[in-house]
Amino acid sequence: QQELVESGGGLVQPGGSLTLSCTSPKFNLERYIVGWFRQGPGEEREGVICIDSTGQIKNYADSVKDRFTISRDNAKNTIYLRMDNMKPEDAASYVCAADRLIIKCPPEPANPRLFDYWGHGTQVTVSS
Repeated sequence: QQELVESGGGLVQPGGSLTLSCTSPKFNLERYIVGWFRQGPGEEREGVICIDSTGQIKNYADSVKDRFTISRDNAKNTIYLRMDNMKPEDAASYVCAADRLIIKCPPEPANPRLFDYWGHGTQVTVSS
């Protein structure tokens, strides 16, 4: 059974918006920190943003500050990544990751090894 499941990826035009979702069929994510990472073709995995169980947010990528935001709906066991004013360089596979042992989102740079549970990713394409 997959630990985390992402959805919401697709094609969006430059300047457009997209919201990704991350949920778990196995865990109640309410007490987990959850982060979003992305990896473009030929690029290394990059930490984007993280939210802890109290709702405190940690931004990792300067390029998305003021454009991307993360939120959680514990009643739906879902974490959302809202992406606005999207740019072609935002195109990537977006993956959510979670951990329960870490109380606060890790400091920059985001270390993927600190997250124990991962989804398979959802592809985002930004093109006109």
